[in-house]
Amino acid sequence: MNYKLGIDVGGTNTDAVILDTADRVVAKCKRPTTADVSSGIREAVDAVLKAGGVDPGRIVHAMLGTTHATNAIVERKSLCRVGVIRLCMPAGLSVAPFFDWPEDIIPHLGGCYRMVKGGYEFNGKVISQPDEEEIRKALSTLSDEKIEALAVSCVFAPVNKEQEYMVKTLAEEVLGPGVPVSLSHEIGTIGILERENATILNAAIIKIADAAYGSFQNVLMKHDIQADLFITQNDGTIMSVEYAKKYPVFTIASGPTNSLRGAAFLSGISDAVVVDVGGTTTDVGILKSGFPRESTQAVQVGGVRTNFRMPDLIAIGLGGGSVVREGAGGVTIGPDSVGFRITEEAKVFGGNTLTATDVVVRSGLASIGDPRLVERVDGTLAETATQRIQRMVEEVIDKMKTQASDVSVVVVGGGSILLPDRLKGAGSVIRPDHYDVANAIGAAISQVSGSIDGVYDVAAKGREAVIEEVKEAALEEAVKAGASRDSVEIIDVEEIPLAYLPSNAVRFRVKAVGTLHE
Repeated sequence: MNYKLGIDVGGTNTDAVILDTADRVVAKCKRPTTADVSSGIREAVDAVLKAGGVDPGRIVHAMLGTTHATNAIVERKSLCRVGVIRLCMPAGLSVAPFFDWPEDIIPHLGGCYRMVKGGYEFNGKVISQPDEEEIRKALSTLSDEKIEALAVSCVFAPVNKEQEYMVKTLAEEVLGPGVPVSLSHEIGTIGILERENATILNAAIIKIADAAYGSFQNVLMKHDIQADLFITQNDGTIMSVEYAKKYPVFTIASGPTNSLRGAAFLSGISDAVVVDVGGTTTDVGILKSGFPRESTQAVQVGGVRTNFRMPDLIAIGLGGGSVVREGAGGVTIGPDSVGFRITEEAKVFGGNTLTATDVVVRSGLASIGDPRLVERVDGTLAETATQRIQRMVEEVIDKMKTQASDVSVVVVGGGSILLPDRLKGAGSVIRPDHYDVANAIGAAISQVSGSIDGVYDVAAKGREAVIEEVKEAALEEAVKAGASRDSVEIIDVEEIPLAYLPSNAVRFRVKAVGTLHE
């Protein structure tokens, strides 16, 4: 029998599962996430292989969810020096690249940019023709500034990609093949500034992603696992390592997304609110047809405003390791947490820090560690803190709901022991089997996707013809990402008329999903 290995690296724990061909859980484990991440993954793989008694040679697919990209941006570490070419003149000069970026991140990227002639109208009509010599000169001067990666943006590039491809071809000549090039139409959606920002971030983390995924492959090889490695992305699907090396920005927020997919699989519910409680944070999202609902608004990543696809999530500083305090203003929960040190610092494990886990154990809501160690915790304090935890989650559920009536709520994550079996606003609270490793299971059962988001002039070609064109493009994107062509299907088509543009302009958002090549 063949197996799949799913791994999810969280801020507190690294979870691993092994599933059989029927997607049944054969083994699971949790290990603390380490500072270098890779050693934590290695320990998790060691433990899950031992627990399952599985021959490593029988593992045919390995899926990994990692926080490397997010951490690099948030912590401003190991970022590439990025050069930016924007095709926009003469119309798009008023706001320069890196506008409104946090001041502390720009020095890490260099802040180098050039604006040149080019760009399109919403319907693909050329605003101005690019000048090849001007672009070569811009690339040459960026090379003099020692850039390590290039980000290319163009006005309405999602409608017409030719000018961005032209710059890429010239960049390979001028800068050499060793400098990776990120194109905005492949990453973001309509809105050049946010799309450009997302492209710059993608370029900034390409090299750290390449190194990280290489180290993960080495971990598998050292365990005699010959499986192909896939990386989870933030739309609930996976991509090949080669694809992920080109588009590492798509892994941002993949951890909560893995939990949502795992919650759908374990509960058998395709439309629900999912509450994922970890050691440090609680993420609340919406399942729509078994996949995370995508945000329709610009999302900030490390303080940078972007518009590439992101799950619609609300995160709060509540987890199993959240520190509980009592002061003049009453009882507070978090947002600071003991994180992966919970087994050393929480009172139920013999430590000296009062955590959210301690108060729910003292209140009788959960049984973990040694309950006798929290008997001296004031009962009123514990009850007040427990009620506060419940209210925090109920408030977020209410914010995420799109209807006044009660909804199904699926709770997952190791920290979900903090929550009771009844929550205000929830018609039912489901805590499925293996809820504690839903994130790793979500990674293991993930499919491959392709997405298209662009503005089209339906008056010129006709609505039906445009829809078929966009669907076919989404199918091709899924195949490029590693899906078997025969398995790919369209799961979502969104049509948004744009009244503020002339003619009959319509924005189409289409997603295709398929299974992996065997």
